[in-house]
Amino acid sequence: MLSDYLLIVPLFLAVGAGWWLGRIQSLNRQEAEPANNLNKEYFIGLDHLINENTDEAIESFIRALEINSDTIPAHLTLAKLFRRKGEVDRAVGIHQKLLARPDLQESDFLRIQMALARDYDALGLLDRSENLLRDIILRAADAGARRKAQLLLIKLYEKEREWQQALDMARELHGSDLVEVQHELAHYCCERAEVVLRQGDIAAAEQYLRQALSYDRACCRASLIRAKMQIAQSNWRQAIKSLKQVLEQDSQYVSETIAPLAECYRALGAEPEFETYLRRCLQQAPSATVIMALAEMIWQQKDVYAAGKFLTEELKKRPSIRGFNRLIDMHIDYGSQSARQSLSVLRGLTGQLELSKPIYQCGQCGFSGRTLHWQCPSCKQWGTIGPIQGLEGE
Repeated sequence: MLSDYLLIVPLFLAVGAGWWLGRIQSLNRQEAEPANNLNKEYFIGLDHLINENTDEAIESFIRALEINSDTIPAHLTLAKLFRRKGEVDRAVGIHQKLLARPDLQESDFLRIQMALARDYDALGLLDRSENLLRDIILRAADAGARRKAQLLLIKLYEKEREWQQALDMARELHGSDLVEVQHELAHYCCERAEVVLRQGDIAAAEQYLRQALSYDRACCRASLIRAKMQIAQSNWRQAIKSLKQVLEQDSQYVSETIAPLAECYRALGAEPEFETYLRRCLQQAPSATVIMALAEMIWQQKDVYAAGKFLTEELKKRPSIRGFNRLIDMHIDYGSQSARQSLSVLRGLTGQLELSKPIYQCGQCGFSGRTLHWQCPSCKQWGTIGPIQGLEGE
């Protein structure tokens, strides 16, 4: 509702300006009837707007625009409002009528083309949108209009999952324009890296990962992909280095590094180094995954009682269902027979609770699930989904 009003207000002003100009022109030509009709519809729309009758206000302003068709900004605002409300076909109709005018200035022509490209994008007619945007980029003398078209085209290639075309278009951006999309570009590089990695082209994958980090040094996704690639080649030390970078890049993803780090240190026979790093993570980025990994190491080095005591103390500071379940498992394995039966029933219930809960959540829109998506399926933002923190997560 608020977004509707933000669009109706400039529409109201534009129609008002058109009414005033139309009135002056009609007085000069002594044609009062059209001006009176415009006057009537304009004030009817104003009355509806004051009374918060959004739809009625829009219809009145539509009738006013039909009487006075000279105000292009008002038509563009109205079409944008239709697109926001989901009536994209009506927006397309307005823009096509405007483009049919023989007296359009070049700047107005490009503005209308840009708006029509957005319409086609909203309708899923991506080929038509792409053609319009490419035409704008070729024709626009104004750098601002060209930049807007380039940014829209990059997002369109994202929708089509044409990652390389999006990256190629980004090469034409400079300065603040490039900064505006560098986070997304880093993920496009990661997408390409995963594609060529599946094809077995390790050199190309490494090149894309370097490019990703040049766009965004905090792109922990690039470090995770690189580590996966290095582990597949048994480059344990290099993989450890890549995985440790995640702590500095984005500490919320440290939990994603613990299992592969354990594999690397185990392959090197360097478990004491792993314990040192886990204790560092416990201080800088505590999580249930880190706590349980340390508990397992204490169990191996000492006994289950020492591990259970450590886990109990850490759960007091940072309670989690996962940690609690691991503590129950320890008691089931080494408790008395009577205690095992009772704890097994409890463990079954808490285990179902753990499995029913999502693991990851988007910090932008709240989408949640048990799979890590680097682009949120709901709000389409990049890098906003991370491990859930707190009692039900890390």
